[in-house]
Amino acid sequence: MDFTIRKMQSEDIKQVQDVAKTSWNATYDGIIPLEVQEKFLKTAYSNERMQQRLEQSFLFVAERAGKIVGFANFSPVREDGKAELGAIYLYPEEQGKGIGSALLQQGIDNLDGIKEIYINVEKDNKIGKTFYEAKGFEVVKEFDDEFDGHILKTVRMVLKV
Repeated sequence: MDFTIRKMQSEDIKQVQDVAKTSWNATYDGIIPLEVQEKFLKTAYSNERMQQRLEQSFLFVAERAGKIVGFANFSPVREDGKAELGAIYLYPEEQGKGIGSALLQQGIDNLDGIKEIYINVEKDNKIGKTFYEAKGFEVVKEFDDEFDGHILKTVRMVLKV
């Protein structure tokens, strides 16, 4: 294993924004129009939002040779032991090397009292869906998500830990 997983710091924001943008553009090419993606990324991954996430949720980064190549964002655990996995994103060329699995495991190991992890994944995001299924996530329900005027088929999945 030639990568390390650690807690994200403020000085990682720029690199994490780049991972998010690059993997979003690759993942949602042909699924979500580019201008819709760009608008979302600008808002969801703005410096302010990233700082908020750092303070209010759990963010872990994967680092290889001093460079961030992926990250994961978990919500705090609720009283019933449930948490949301908001994102696991990697540079496309870094997929399939165990980094996503290590990021997921980091959350499981570090979130006290976690019993169930929920994730919403876009139905046409084959790579993401296949990854979560391989990790033992099961589909809870499917629904249409209105995303900036664009309808997305969304699958909600859960992993019992």
